Amino acid sequence: MTRTITDQLIRFRKADVPPDALAMMRLSLFDWAACGIAGAATGEFDEFVATQRAIGTGQSGFIGGGSGAAPVAALVNGTLSHALDYDDTHFAHLGHPSVAVLPAVLALAEEIQAPLEDVVDAAALGVEASILVGLWLGRSHYQVGYHQTATAGAFGAVMGTARLLALDKDEVRAALGLCASMASGLKAQFGTMAKPLNAGLAARTGVEATLWAQAGMTAAKDGLAAPLGFGATHHGDASEVTLPKANWQMVEISHKFHACCHGLHAMLEALRGADFDVDRVEALHIRTHPRWMSVCNITAPDTGLAAKFSYAQTCAMTLLGHDTGAIASYTDKITQDPDVVALRAKIRVSEEARLTETQSEIAVSLTGGAMRRLRHDLATPLSLEVRAAKLQDKAVALLGADQAEALWGASQGDDLRSLTDQLSGA
Repeated sequence: MTRTITDQLIRFRKADVPPDALAMMRLSLFDWAACGIAGAATGEFDEFVATQRAIGTGQSGFIGGGSGAAPVAALVNGTLSHALDYDDTHFAHLGHPSVAVLPAVLALAEEIQAPLEDVVDAAALGVEASILVGLWLGRSHYQVGYHQTATAGAFGAVMGTARLLALDKDEVRAALGLCASMASGLKAQFGTMAKPLNAGLAARTGVEATLWAQAGMTAAKDGLAAPLGFGATHHGDASEVTLPKANWQMVEISHKFHACCHGLHAMLEALRGADFDVDRVEALHIRTHPRWMSVCNITAPDTGLAAKFSYAQTCAMTLLGHDTGAIASYTDKITQDPDVVALRAKIRVSEEARLTETQSEIAVSLTGGAMRRLRHDLATPLSLEVRAAKLQDKAVALLGADQAEALWGASQGDDLRSLTDQLSGA
């Protein structure tokens, strides 16, 4: 008998998480927390958070301080941790997995006083589940306008919270069915405060659907794959998905080391190998996957936000010594810098169908007829040690050395309170 994606997820709820997936989840927990603390510190969402504090009391903490009921904390923390758009990505899933799953699992973990080890275990399973749902939904779901961080992410948040609370198979089925009526999020919100809100809504959905199912609420037996279910009504491809055994997809998470659109990162990493004087550049040609041409190819940005979606701008910034890993580098002023504008004019970007979404190639023409060719693939494996070092450097840039060190220690331990104290600023 053919099992639907719902049947597969129900079986998956009891899977043993491999050690490498747990190790990756620990790193993503640290990165997610650093992004959330930095996102809260901008103050951009202060009024939004204040409205959520006014809803009522609860034991689940908010990043930056305060607390509320678990669904409210999941909403707040999911939103704040995606505010900078600097959190992890999975390219096969086409989404940001941690910002949907971790806030949901963490909010419930505080209510039941679970150890941090259980949070990491449940979040890893939830992240993997969100990737499986993302693969099942496929590219057409994303291309038509749905934000998979929010849609597939909500189902991942259900699976993570269901794991934490040890729901049985009937309860998980009900939770997934409830989620099918709740998961939402549109790419039309990109560039607004509603994009990070999409992540928060996914986290809240995960908490609510799980708690409601645990309380006995029923739903469609196959809310995902039924003829009128989520996939069929949301332009899903219903792609074949195989449950992982030893080799989990989530170990291929890509962390951001540049504070801009992830479509630019392969190009920026390629530039790390540059061995030429910028004054000798006559022309520079960037080749990228076709998908990124409509996402991050603003040719002449005039704001700091637009700069984060521009090959020419970020390439010029890098070659001129500006730190693309620093949030503060992306200002309106930098887009008008005469040296940046002059170098930007020498840069051409074109699509190349043979490249994957994680690859970029650069051809540089120098004075005297010399050429340089650079290439990078974000799918190139990084050892956990190298990745950890890069994430610690990123956290230092976001939070400062002392706070980054304290957060690292808390995220790698097993005391949930130590981590939540760091998140709240206690």
